[in-house]
Amino acid sequence: MPGTVGHVPASPAPIPRAASVGTAALVLGHPWSGTPLGPIERWDPAVRAVVDLVLASPVPMALTLGRELRLLYNDGYAELVGVAHPAIGRPAAEVFAGIWSLPGVGDLVERTFQEGTSALEKESILPILRHGTGRVEQAVFIRGCSPVRDSGGKVVGVLTVAAETTQVTEQLQSLSELAAALSGTLTLDDVARVALRYALDSFDADLVSFGVDDGGGWRIVRRIRGELLDEADERLPPLWRRAPDDSPLPLVVTARSGVPSFTTDGQPLAAAAVDRHDQKIRALAALPLRTPVLHGGLSVGYQRGHPWSAAERALLAASAELVAQAAERARRFETQHGTAQLLQRSMLPEHLPDLPRLRIAARYDPGVDGNAAGGDFYDAFVLPDGRLGVVLGDVAGHDVQAAARMGQVRAALRALALADPRPDAVLAGLDRLVASLGAEAGTYELFVTVVFGVIDAGRERLTLASAGHPAPLLRRCPSPDDEPTAEYLDVPTGAPLGLGCRPGTATVRFSPGDTLLLFSDGVVERRRQSLSVGLTGLAEAIAGAASGDPRALCAVATAAVPDGTEDDVAVLAVEHALMPSRSASMEVPAEPTAPSRVRHWMTAQLSDWQVPESIVGAAVLCTSELTTNALLHAGTAARVEIDLSPERLLVSVADSGTRGSVTKAQTDTLSSRGRGLGLIEQLSDAWGTDPTVRGSTVWFEILIPPAG
Repeated sequence: MPGTVGHVPASPAPIPRAASVGTAALVLGHPWSGTPLGPIERWDPAVRAVVDLVLASPVPMALTLGRELRLLYNDGYAELVGVAHPAIGRPAAEVFAGIWSLPGVGDLVERTFQEGTSALEKESILPILRHGTGRVEQAVFIRGCSPVRDSGGKVVGVLTVAAETTQVTEQLQSLSELAAALSGTLTLDDVARVALRYALDSFDADLVSFGVDDGGGWRIVRRIRGELLDEADERLPPLWRRAPDDSPLPLVVTARSGVPSFTTDGQPLAAAAVDRHDQKIRALAALPLRTPVLHGGLSVGYQRGHPWSAAERALLAASAELVAQAAERARRFETQHGTAQLLQRSMLPEHLPDLPRLRIAARYDPGVDGNAAGGDFYDAFVLPDGRLGVVLGDVAGHDVQAAARMGQVRAALRALALADPRPDAVLAGLDRLVASLGAEAGTYELFVTVVFGVIDAGRERLTLASAGHPAPLLRRCPSPDDEPTAEYLDVPTGAPLGLGCRPGTATVRFSPGDTLLLFSDGVVERRRQSLSVGLTGLAEAIAGAASGDPRALCAVATAAVPDGTEDDVAVLAVEHALMPSRSASMEVPAEPTAPSRVRHWMTAQLSDWQVPESIVGAAVLCTSELTTNALLHAGTAARVEIDLSPERLLVSVADSGTRGSVTKAQTDTLSSRGRGLGLIEQLSDAWGTDPTVRGSTVWFEILIPPAG
């Protein structure tokens, strides 16, 4: 009858020497005589042969014998038994009590035993409680069950061969997630971040690298297991380093040849190692990224020997294909984007006036696609009589023509204001200009809105006129002890320029402690949302800001209304300071000693200004981090500016580059990355990044507590 283990007076078949340890030792040493199966020495030779096969195999195998389906297995299968190991000699239904009744588990074994036919389960999802983790994991297996017969042909047990495919399944799922993440990338920086994060996590690697050709050389960026990066760090460009065109780096070699390479054990980075992380790599896969407009490479490395399976190689090849396509799109985008943004920013003022009682800041962000120049613009300039002219406008369109018209309008406005600064007269003159431009172009669809104001700080007055533009917002806070308020100014809204605009003017009080905010409609307009919701959200955010500092308010304004906008965003803020601030600046050369020099200068300057010691320490530390990041990521000289008022300390670090060209020696002498912008988030009351005409500026603000 099936289900009995035949007993024969035969000499026991020898167990392989290699199997006499570990789980095999438990099997051979188990007191089988106390079970219905009897002593292992008297088992049928055919059964003993299967036992030998199981114990000697590196593939996870289990053998269930007798009507009770008592269990024995090898080392490979012990991992699948989990915390129940050792479970030699126990009924399988008892060992796997929690999952035996699940479809495709116990019934598969029992059916094979009873019917004597083989069965294959291509995908079994089983809960496994692994050693050391203390948690249940949903593991995926391919399981095959075959009947085991004795010498007489009777079914006496079931042989189960299991292969866990959890990792392969997860990697295939992550490939889908990679494709989704890459679809949202715009620049090579974005592609690099996504590709490195995916490769590091999906392949559980120790080091991954991504590189692209850069006109006579290569730009390469890498990630290392255990590297501490926070969310704030991801806002910075990746830390690219340069490699010559003939570099022996495997990533470069495979990028040039187009042929992937796989090293299972050795020193693949020895000839081009830049630090100890490269020197420790023993196994490396390098995949080419080749498209009609881009050559590059992606590499994945381990600090231990690693056999690259056929499945892994196929998955790496598929990943590289997705990354290559995204990198090609990014390169095309960057070419178009760079030209458009250079045109856009070159038409905006590079420096705003520096006045003792009026603090000025502006911010411009391109729309979501960022791929074209827009028509939003701002300006601030000192009039011949010493008053300040401020303007913010919007020329409809997102193309080079819109940017060109914006430049014409901005230049004409300043010329008109220098001749006659009355806001209504300036806008009336602009109306005639726009009408003329429309007639010249043969179109009457030019749509230009603008708000222009003149600030007289001495008389504490503000006069404004608007041509179809959103009303300005005024934040009032007469003293640090008062609760700030924010209200929209009642400015007569004339028709947009070019349509016979006859603007009226409004004059309001502009006292110390007040901040004026001009903004484009991209700040408050959102799809499927009432405009009033956006306007209310902006006013509440400005009133609730920690200070009236214009740079901080620009950052608050651009983030006040949730959900992104596809429109350009422009903001200009002017604060009438309660007291004049003190300012100082320092030019920082692109050399390793720069952060140390900045720390000494900052400490001396703030101490001379009698800034509280606790604020000096936090400010110096944050500035050192920003300086380090500017040198590493921009690779150019930087400028540090500090501005101290009774209410707050504002520090900014501006660079004039876009991505790193710092030499290796400088990179090694500086910190590997700084401790990240998360430090600035913790030590400051507000911080942000502002794009400039050339480069970018990172700033932070620390509030000064009231005396006593």
